[in-house]
Amino acid sequence: MNRRALLLFLLSSLLPAAALAQGAANPPKAVPKPVPKPGPKDLCPVCGMLVSKYPNWVATIVYRDGHAHYFDGAKDMFKFWHDPAKYAAGHKRDDMAAIWVTDFYNLQPVDARKAWYVIGADVLGPMGHEFVPLASKEDAADFLKDHKGKRVLGFDQVVRGMAEQLDDGRF
Repeated sequence: MNRRALLLFLLSSLLPAAALAQGAANPPKAVPKPVPKPGPKDLCPVCGMLVSKYPNWVATIVYRDGHAHYFDGAKDMFKFWHDPAKYAAGHKRDDMAAIWVTDFYNLQPVDARKAWYVIGADVLGPMGHEFVPLASKEDAADFLKDHKGKRVLGFDQVVRGMAEQLDDGRF
């Protein structure tokens, strides 16, 4: 057996298959930790509501240091996202590691940046009109049709001030 074949054999027996598939320079990414759940006393930093009372609407921002902010819906999460220092002194977007929203249909956490949001629907959240999060564009289109929604938006389409417009019933 030549040295190259021997080295490959030894490496394959020592390294996990995922590391070999990606190459030694790109080790496999760590599996994300489960999305933390709000405790019974966790308050939304935007409106002050007890978040755990509305588990079907929870949104979560997790920081690199493990700290988390919980919101009673995507609308308040977007208010915070656009101006974190207003609601939590010293907190910055650059320190955020993950953002989660609860999918309307399956009630599971979904990456907020990959979710789709319907506005103007006949479904209201804990604070009235809401960005209703859905895991796929297809689900968002179905929800829009079934619940008389006005628009479907991706994360980056939700601009500063839009959440306040929802508060006023403007879509």
